[in-house]
Amino acid sequence: MLLTSSGKSKKQLSIIAVSTILILLTYTTVSFSNDQDSINAVRQMGKAFSSIAQKTSPAVVGIKTERVLTRENLQSRFGNEFYEYFFRGPQRRPRGQQQQPNREPELPTSETQGSGFIISSDGYILTNNHMVESTSKINIELTNGQTFVANVVGSDPDSDIAVIKIDANNLPYLEFADSDTLEVGEWVLAIGNPLGLAHTVTAGIVSATGRTGFELNTLENYIQTDAAINFGNSGGPLINLDGKVVGINTAIAGSSGNIGIGFAIPINMAKYSYKEILASGTVERGLLGIRGLQTLTPDSAPIYGLDKNAKGVTFSEVIKNSAADKAGLTHKDVIIEIDGKPVETFLDLQTRISMLKPDTKVTLTIWRDNKRDKLDVALGKRSEAEQLQSRAQIESVENILGFKFEDVNETTAQKYGYEGQTGVVVIEIDSNSEARKSGIVEGTLIKEVNHQTVRNTKEFIQAVENARGNETGNILLWGNIKGTDYNFLIKLP
Repeated sequence: MLLTSSGKSKKQLSIIAVSTILILLTYTTVSFSNDQDSINAVRQMGKAFSSIAQKTSPAVVGIKTERVLTRENLQSRFGNEFYEYFFRGPQRRPRGQQQQPNREPELPTSETQGSGFIISSDGYILTNNHMVESTSKINIELTNGQTFVANVVGSDPDSDIAVIKIDANNLPYLEFADSDTLEVGEWVLAIGNPLGLAHTVTAGIVSATGRTGFELNTLENYIQTDAAINFGNSGGPLINLDGKVVGINTAIAGSSGNIGIGFAIPINMAKYSYKEILASGTVERGLLGIRGLQTLTPDSAPIYGLDKNAKGVTFSEVIKNSAADKAGLTHKDVIIEIDGKPVETFLDLQTRISMLKPDTKVTLTIWRDNKRDKLDVALGKRSEAEQLQSRAQIESVENILGFKFEDVNETTAQKYGYEGQTGVVVIEIDSNSEARKSGIVEGTLIKEVNHQTVRNTKEFIQAVENARGNETGNILLWGNIKGTDYNFLIKLP
């Protein structure tokens, strides 16, 4: 008798062997079946992507723009000397040929490639503002090879949105989704013309929402995705699995191309711009007039007398003469509601205000002096923000230096003899100021701040603010009084 370690008979061993084979066959079948199910699931996902791409690609367009580099652009960017030398050059001409006086050089052009997508059957197209801004010509190419020249209907630089139009009808177009319902982890497709490769489709997931702080635009609320986005994708659509647009591809992290971090403008933000542009040709957004926004945190909430889990937004500054200033808002307040709806983050506050028109009246619920209060605010215009901020900065620098100033203009140039010169002119000075003690008088033309050339008030303000960060506590101005140059050393307060 053949024995095994278990001491079983041959008959028993035969039964065990057959049973083992059956079990292994069953496991193999189940395993293969499971693998096949997984493969089929992946295959179905691929089919879904393919179906979405076939459905949506015809509405995605290639954009090529031409820009003429004007004299003003070149001079402001490279300086007048560069323009005169490089583009005019020496006045050379063949012998006997008459010189043609005041002949402007033929200026160069630059070309940019990007993407866009059709949003109506009669030829309206959404893209990025930076794609079409200051262009001399916009060429559009459809998937079927048709080409058109587009016109700009309107743009919204604050959110980097532009609406352009081609003269065509019965075009395929894309529908909008609700980007507010977009969740991290959702599958999305990016379609565009990266690196000139027409109608490229890439897939990925939504990596994050509400990304800000890149200082690319005034309003930032980006969708982050790892769907491959490269140069040339700008203006193209980010599409969900329903084949609807959730965002406009706009930017990438890094300067070398796709590294799995791309950004898109939420389509809800674009929808607001689109509707405003169609209605009036421009986008006017409401302005509250506060700066230094921060989301309330468990650490900061108790400082304001709130529970550590309280939601709201704090801010560091109220812009003078803004809507917030007129309503009585102060930097000690916490904004916790707009029109009765809770405000949870600074991005929430910024986005909701930006979706309202100027002069819209809103009720802010604020936390002040350990109790809730309400303020009625009539929103200002976002277009006024730069003016208000500029005026506030000017007044701040005037107080620091002890004199008022303005750009060289026709009046001051004639009055003080500064024709053809740039800089800022002192128009009023405090007789007891450090500036007056240093020798600055009314009519002084200031041309440098700490050896940095300044051509206007904007550059002067920035240079003074930069200079305030030095360790000496002093600032050196270089300027001119009645044809003579002087250095003025001023002790800062």
